[in-house]
Amino acid sequence: MYLRTTQRRNKDGSTVRYLALAENARHPEKGHVEARIVHHFGRADQLDRAVLERLVASIRRVLARDGSGAVEAGEGQGSGGEIAIEAVHDLGVPHVVRELWTKLGIAAAIASRVQGKRQAAAHQAALLAMAAQRLDRPGSKLACHERWRERVWLPEARALSLGQLYRALDLLTEHGEAIEAEVFWHGAELFDFDVDLIFYDATTAWFETDDEDVATHEWRGLEFAPLRRRGHSKEGRDNHPQVVIALAITRDGMPVRSWVFPGNTPDVTAVARIKRDLKAIRLGRTLFVGDAGLSAKANLAELSQGAGSYVLAVPIGRSKEVRDEVLSHPGRYAEIAPHLRAKEVVLGQGERRRRYVLCLNDDEAFRQQQRRRALPATLEAELDALAGAHPKAASRLPAPQPLRPIPTHAANRRPLRPPPHAPPPTPPPP
Repeated sequence: MYLRTTQRRNKDGSTVRYLALAENARHPEKGHVEARIVHHFGRADQLDRAVLERLVASIRRVLARDGSGAVEAGEGQGSGGEIAIEAVHDLGVPHVVRELWTKLGIAAAIASRVQGKRQAAAHQAALLAMAAQRLDRPGSKLACHERWRERVWLPEARALSLGQLYRALDLLTEHGEAIEAEVFWHGAELFDFDVDLIFYDATTAWFETDDEDVATHEWRGLEFAPLRRRGHSKEGRDNHPQVVIALAITRDGMPVRSWVFPGNTPDVTAVARIKRDLKAIRLGRTLFVGDAGLSAKANLAELSQGAGSYVLAVPIGRSKEVRDEVLSHPGRYAEIAPHLRAKEVVLGQGERRRRYVLCLNDDEAFRQQQRRRALPATLEAELDALAGAHPKAASRLPAPQPLRPIPTHAANRRPLRPPPHAPPPTPPPP
C-alpha cells in the first residue's frame, strides 16, 4: 500500500490536491494492474493530521513487536516531524583522492616540507583541494574557491581563502623537485616499479598573446627564466609564445618527473637538464628511450656522456649514415610478429659502436603505398581547376587536402593485403 496523491485544476486556475490510501491490484477481467483506493483522506489542505499520525503510530507498534529497530530509532524524532535538507555535497571523488593522497605518500612528502612553518595545515589542505578539483572538474584557482569547494565534502578546505590557494603554490615552487622525488620512490617501493627503462617525450603549449616574457625573476634565492618564448612549435604555431613540457615515465607508464622549459629551449639543453635531474634521483644509469625528435647529433652526444645508454627512433630519410650504410648492410630479417620483421646492424667498434634495428612493417608499407598513389591524382585535379585562369591564380594553388586514413584491416580484423601485381587504384574524379 502507499499514499496516493491526485489533483484537480479549477476554472480559476487553482489546484486542489487529494490524498488517499491505495494499493495496486490486478483486475480480474482486464488482466492488468491498476490502483485500488482503500481509504479517502480528502483534500490535502483540509487534512486531519491526527488521523495519519494515529495510523503511523499503530504501524510502528506492530513493527516494534516484530523486533524491527529501524522504526524505534526514528521515534525520537517526534510524531509528524520532517527532515530539512540544509546542503548536499559530492563525496566520491574527494574521498578517493584523499585516500590516494595518503597512500601514495604525497601527504607525507608535503608535510615534511611545511613542518614548523606558519599555516602548514592550510598549505596541505589547499594542495589537496586543487589536486582533487583537477581530477573532478578542472578549472582555475578562482573556480576552485568560489564554486567547486562549496559543492564537495572536503571539510579541511571549507575555510580556505583564495589567497591561501595561491600561496600554497609557492611551496611547490620551492620544494617541488624534492617532493616529486620522494613521491616517486615511495611509489616505487609500494608498486615495485621497474626503473631500468625511462621513456621520455616533450611537447609544446602555446599562448594566445603577442608578447613574450623578457624579464628574469628572482624570488627567495631562486632564479626563474622567462617561460613564454617563441621557438619551434610542434603544433605548427611558431609565431606564438610557448613553453616546452617534458615528461619521463617508467615502462609501466608511471610518471617519474615532469619539466617545464622556456619555449625557445633547444633539445640538447633540455636533454642535459633531464639527465642531470634523473641522476640526482639515482636514475642516471637507466636506459633512456626517446622518439625521433632527439636524433640530432648534439642530442646523441649529450646522451652518450657518462657512458649513457639510449634507444631512439631514427627516420631513414634524415640520417645519412642510415641511408648509406645501414640500409645496404648485409643480413636477413627476422620475423618478430606476423607482419613485422627486423634486422640488427652494428657499425663501429668499441664503446662508440652504434647498434641499429631496422624494422619492416608490412601494414605501414601498404598504407604509405596507397597514399603515394592517391596523391598525384589529387594534385592533377587541382591543376585542372586552374586551366585557363590567370597565371596569378597559380600562386593561390591550395595545398593538398589531408587524405583519409587507408584501412589496413577488414571487418573480421584480418589484415588487408594487395593482390600480387595489383594495378594502381583508379584516381578519384576531379
